[in-house]
Amino acid sequence: MKTLDEFDGLLPNEEACKRLLTDLRWPHGVICPRCQNTRVYELKARPFHWVCKSGKQTRDEDGKPVTCAKNGGYRFSVITRTIFQDTKIPLKTWFRVAYLMLTAKKGISALQVHRVIFGEDSTHDYRTSWFMCMRLRAAMRGDVLPLEGEVEVDETYIGGRDKNRHWDKRVGISGGSAKAGVIGAISRKGNVVCKALEEEGFDTFENFVRQTVSTKVKLVATDEHPNYRHLRQFGYPHEKVVHSKKQYVVGSTHTQTIESFWSLIKRGIIGNYHHVSRDYLPLYLNEFSFRFNNRKNPEMFEALLQTV
Repeated sequence: MKTLDEFDGLLPNEEACKRLLTDLRWPHGVICPRCQNTRVYELKARPFHWVCKSGKQTRDEDGKPVTCAKNGGYRFSVITRTIFQDTKIPLKTWFRVAYLMLTAKKGISALQVHRVIFGEDSTHDYRTSWFMCMRLRAAMRGDVLPLEGEVEVDETYIGGRDKNRHWDKRVGISGGSAKAGVIGAISRKGNVVCKALEEEGFDTFENFVRQTVSTKVKLVATDEHPNYRHLRQFGYPHEKVVHSKKQYVVGSTHTQTIESFWSLIKRGIIGNYHHVSRDYLPLYLNEFSFRFNNRKNPEMFEALLQTV
């Protein structure tokens, strides 16, 4: 990852930001984001704007059938159909927020972003920073699947106890919990994939493993949770450690790598965000997974722009 001076030197102004986004979005030349036509015409009077006049039938943003040839052609810009579309905030500001999020190992709160980027006396309020951070988290995707090698799979629960919640937000059921379930898989010395669980069915864990882990792996290590018990029937070399019996490592079988990732997320939530709702938890998981998977990538920022 670049230093702050290197980052500012790379993107000194708005034009440089738009040029970088153009090059990363269309490395082989600008194409129409609606119909994928390669024959587009640059608007000389409006830099970083183009027009497509293709007669190919496609669909617009609302799903309605259209052609780009109507009404003088389909006009688009470098930010069309990206998370920056219709924004009034300069791209340079967006990019600086993204840089702060990517360089903070345990995350950075929207309130801190607001203080650093806009300042206390800015005309923008906290909601602007929160919206920008959420849009960037939504773009932090691109899991490398399926996972291979030695893979660890584990589940965890994020949140607090129901009795510690405000009185009007408690579940009200004996033994009720405010915690949200999360399941993840990590390839040792590789990538991680995780998702929030809306519910835990009989085959929820097994379905997650089948979607994210290759059957050609050398090992699938889990704990003793009963919902992993049929993995061998699907062709996985499954081994487990029984934590209830103080068993944590058996040869190469353990779940310590994925547990260290859970620790990273929980420390980030407690120390920086303090609270994450169930509705937005998947976006925070996106952020931590993307940052972890690109931890050795010196072009992490460019990788993010390619997903917007």
